[in-house]
Amino acid sequence: MKFSLLFKANYFSKFSKAPVICKLVGRKVLDGVGQPTLEVEIYCINKNYEKRICSTVISSHSQILENALSEATEDDEKERNDSVNTAVEWVNDSLNTMLRDLKPTDQCKVDKILGEYFTKKAEEKKEIQKEDEEEATLSLPSCVPSATALSGGKKAATIGKKVSGAERTIPPAEPVESVLCGSLAIGGTSLAIAKAGATISRIPLYVHIALLKQDQYSQLQDSPKEMTVPLPMVSLLNCGKFSPGKLKLMKEIMLIPPVQLSLKQSIERVLDIQREMMRLLEPACKGPSPQLADRKKGGARNTGKKVLPPAIKRISHLGCLITGCDNLEQPLLLMQTACNNIGLELGTDMYLAINCAAHELIDYDRQQWNNICCALGSKCYLIAEDAATSISKLITDQDTNLPKCSGIVLKYINQTKVSDLIELTGLSHGQRHITILGSPDGESSDDSLVDLAVGLGAKFIKLGGLCRGERVTKYNRLLAIEEELAKNRTLRFEASFEFIDFAEEPQPEQLSDEPPPPEQDSLPPQPSQPVLQVQNLTAQLAQDSPLT
Repeated sequence: MKFSLLFKANYFSKFSKAPVICKLVGRKVLDGVGQPTLEVEIYCINKNYEKRICSTVISSHSQILENALSEATEDDEKERNDSVNTAVEWVNDSLNTMLRDLKPTDQCKVDKILGEYFTKKAEEKKEIQKEDEEEATLSLPSCVPSATALSGGKKAATIGKKVSGAERTIPPAEPVESVLCGSLAIGGTSLAIAKAGATISRIPLYVHIALLKQDQYSQLQDSPKEMTVPLPMVSLLNCGKFSPGKLKLMKEIMLIPPVQLSLKQSIERVLDIQREMMRLLEPACKGPSPQLADRKKGGARNTGKKVLPPAIKRISHLGCLITGCDNLEQPLLLMQTACNNIGLELGTDMYLAINCAAHELIDYDRQQWNNICCALGSKCYLIAEDAATSISKLITDQDTNLPKCSGIVLKYINQTKVSDLIELTGLSHGQRHITILGSPDGESSDDSLVDLAVGLGAKFIKLGGLCRGERVTKYNRLLAIEEELAKNRTLRFEASFEFIDFAEEPQPEQLSDEPPPPEQDSLPPQPSQPVLQVQNLTAQLAQDSPLT
């Protein structure tokens, strides 16, 4: 009798009304580094009952400020709190009303509403700023004495500087793109809706994302027959914070496993290298520093040298070891020595990736970036990271807003929507750009980023190091997906690395009578972007072709 009732209940449930959204709940929570961020919960009416379907925590847009002044840190904390509080208000008020009674499986319709709401809020902010500027202009005094009048009719000369008419001026830096306060609500709600759609459809989120992408670019309605797992870019060293001067360009050193290894084998190999590196660093950490030895003896001598902290005991917010270096070769030779000690060869058994953080060091000149691409593009990947912060701009015009590069790192932050990522990855694949999904500095324990990377077909995923719970959670999710795909016999291994020879690409059309220099764009100068070079780097950079 009981079995008969259950059978009837399951049978008639097929004819019940599809679940619809009945409530959105936004709340302020903490991310992996203790900073405030946004959580969005989705409630649906399912079989006449209100039910909590899922929740998601979106990563904060703010970067982790290192060695910043107290004033800058306070301003950053205030901006972050204001943004999260506004996002919570948007979710609980406006978005809760606008998305009610919609199907969570209708991602395109939900994202369209979210995009229109964000555009409206952005226009309102512009109007307020315009009114404030007009009021500030009216409040200025009508007559302000000029510098010439105050100096008796003669302009004061610049002291200690020779002025030359032929002096070359550096193009000014582009203004930092402002982030609309509360924009976290858009990205958080869109991702929460996607998770709800997957839960209701009783499929994993990565399959749901793959189906959404498939619906947009093909007529197939079935699940993908094969899927690949993106290769991890595992951060092993963070050597920019304690390095002197321009050595800070070595911000991150990462390891990338060869394509023929499974993810489980890759992580085990990276852990072996990490353990050997810690063993190599351990002797230098056991002995007391010269300053500590002098203090114990009662001496007051000060050598003036900055003592590096023990790397083995310091873990950065990226989940990797922190160490300093006196020259560029040190961390690379350390990595090479660790690999040699355990019988691995760089460039064959493991590959290197370097986050050069070029936007922090190089002058703002797009031509420099083009020259680097032409020189190294056929030997390694050159990846733009900070160039891809504005997903909406990249969708609108990639030629203008994206410099020449092998690929881009996409981060799910701010007003980014799931539909935006689907559209942008489709455009990138059509233009031979590889796609990397990366986690921001302020990461949370939500592992949805991994499902997004697998469902979108990203080639790499940049999650940080194999430490800190919020980052290890994502590696565990990636392992679980690989096991599930292998069990279902739908796992496809990635092909070998293929590089782009930018020097052989056709030159842009000349827009003037005078022939400009090679690779000269007619666009205004753009800021140089961070470089992720996937190559076999030792003491001599870019000498041999890597990844062969």
